[in-house]
Amino acid sequence: MLQNITTEMTLDDLSGKPVAAIHVFGLSIKALVDHLMDMVKIRGSSLKMNEIQWVLTVPAIWTDNAKQFMRKSAEMAGIPPERLILALEPEAASIFCQYLPTEKLQGIEQGFSMAETGTKYMVVDLGGGTADITVHEKMADGKLKELCRANGSDCGGTSVDGRFFQLLVKILSGPLMKSLRDENLSAYLDLFREFETVKRTIDSSKAGKINMTVPYVALDKMCKRILKEDFPSVVESSIFAKEISLRGDKIRIDVDRMIKLFKPTIDSIIALMKEVLKDKTASGVTLILLVGGFSECRLIKESVHQVFTNKKIIIPDEAGLCVLKGAVLFGHRPDYIQSRVMRFSYGLESSHPFNEKKHDIKYLEEINGEKKCRKIFSKLVSKDEAVQCGKKVIKEFFTLFEQQEMLNFELFISTDVNPRYVDEVSCTFIGEMKMKLPSTCMEKRYVDVEIVFGNTEIEMTAVDRKSNEKISSSFNLV
Repeated sequence: MLQNITTEMTLDDLSGKPVAAIHVFGLSIKALVDHLMDMVKIRGSSLKMNEIQWVLTVPAIWTDNAKQFMRKSAEMAGIPPERLILALEPEAASIFCQYLPTEKLQGIEQGFSMAETGTKYMVVDLGGGTADITVHEKMADGKLKELCRANGSDCGGTSVDGRFFQLLVKILSGPLMKSLRDENLSAYLDLFREFETVKRTIDSSKAGKINMTVPYVALDKMCKRILKEDFPSVVESSIFAKEISLRGDKIRIDVDRMIKLFKPTIDSIIALMKEVLKDKTASGVTLILLVGGFSECRLIKESVHQVFTNKKIIIPDEAGLCVLKGAVLFGHRPDYIQSRVMRFSYGLESSHPFNEKKHDIKYLEEINGEKKCRKIFSKLVSKDEAVQCGKKVIKEFFTLFEQQEMLNFELFISTDVNPRYVDEVSCTFIGEMKMKLPSTCMEKRYVDVEIVFGNTEIEMTAVDRKSNEKISSSFNLV
């Protein structure tokens, strides 16, 4: 989770060729933007890009680097930066569910309302790539308060796809699956689209086999060319011959074998939920809200009900659309979330007058005749601290040299509550802010740096104390 994401990152396409990641994301967002603007035009509206409030959703467990990467991708797609806000996906789903009538919520009695003040509940957003978990409390003013820091991992629906792919490799071989992907992409995608449908409907209470349509002609052709046998013969001679068979253009898989593909992912999701509920701030949680496309999988629903018998499990109709619809509501009311819990401690690297009783001698450095302790983690907010959205933290900095033209601030995060130095194992550099001073002078210049926390993105600004001018700056995390 602490890996720095940069604009130089590359992704490999299906042929193994590296492509700039920011271009892939930028073009993907642009396709959505173009589609929307085309629909607007078809319906006779003259709405312009800069008249729209754009909302981009991201997992709550993403790092600040990843969020800024997505912002830059959206700007590449033509979205005006001043008209773009980021929404955290489980929060968006939580906001949407506040407005749902009882009949739209599975698992609760008539007359129940999630809008009741004091309601504490866990939001489990199960998407394709990630499981994203947070805990909210409904406040008297109608806003939501985050009780626990966001938690999660890469145990979304695609992890099951990966195990299905490995099953096919064991039956058909790796070279054949690679050839199918490289030479007949449409057949390859059809295979996994069909599996996506099966993922949602598989039920542990059913016995026997699950039927799944496969691109028979393409697979048979590949088997004959690469394995020198037809497709049915390859399946019959595999180690799964007793569990998997063919009937026409359908592959028939034992329910138990299919369920084994889901078990590691479901176990990881359940373990994450238990970990969050162990937090003392989550002690009053009585409801679990399952949202996201993968939450529509019956095996997920069954497992959550079986494990958390003392909680009410709520699943909205069309759970996969909760984030999308909630993002629209968030765009109208970005202040709907009252406070958030910090996932890390944040701090700026700074130098203080050296104190031999307090500081480590290895950080001693002499600057302009003064003994300084360098690499100090000047903490701004603490890990697990509940921070009001829009909280401003102001730090004083000053120039070290005569005629100094630039100030440079390096921002770090730490998994510790009280780190001392920025080079500790718990600390990670995430970005910097460069500031050009409006003028130079011989004397020491003081600058007030203001960092805003609690929103979906970090903001930094600086003011020259002498002139009261806002200093020209750039804040770069990627």
